[in-house]
This record gives sequence, C-alpha cells and structure tokens, in this order.
Amino acid sequence: METENFLQDRCINYIELNVADIARSKDFYGKAFAWTFTDYGPDYCEFSDGHMKGGFDATGPVTTGGPLVILYGADLAEIMTGIEAAGGAIVRPVFEFPGGHRFHFTDPDGYELAVWSET
Repeated sequence: METENFLQDRCINYIELNVADIARSKDFYGKAFAWTFTDYGPDYCEFSDGHMKGGFDATGPVTTGGPLVILYGADLAEIMTGIEAAGGAIVRPVFEFPGGHRFHFTDPDGYELAVWSET
C-alpha cells in the first residue's frame, strides 16, 4: 500500500508509549493482543495491531496518564502556525527521525501531542 493511500492529513496516525523495557512490552502485547513488531535499534520498536501502528520508546521517562498521540500532517510549518494561533505551544521543534520529520506541541490543557510528515 502506498503511503499517500492511507495517510490522511491532520488525523491520528500513530501512538507512542514510553516503556521501561522493550522486550517486556513486546512479550506482553504480543501474547495479549497478537501484535507484531519491527525493531529500530535497542531503544525503539514499532508495533502493529493489524490496523494502526505505534511505537515503544525506551529513551524517555515512563509517565502515567497516556501515550503520545501522533497525527499526520502534510505541511508541518502550516500546522505549527495554526497550533500557535489556536493557543497551543510548540514544545519540541521539528526534528528528523527515520520516517521523516515531526514536532511536539501542547494544547491549552497541557496535553502533549506530535505531528509528523515524511518530508
């Protein structure tokens, strides 16, 4: 399936969980839900439930309260401008990762989300 066929601009596309032990998380979610996994080094693993993908990230602190919700965005600069105009704050400027580029922002209640693009 081509990337452009399943990505929808400004829609939730990926969920990331900070975990203490990737092997333990893979074991749990593999056994409990039959998820499949792709490793991207010792500190990151992508999971798939057959419908949506996400990641286990061992580089940050484990926090209770939920995963990092990641939206897809065709034009990161335009979306950043819109977030700030709507009262949100950019908390991690655009950075490169193996799938493209992304940034993190907080909404007016302090929830942190991210937006990514392949360019």
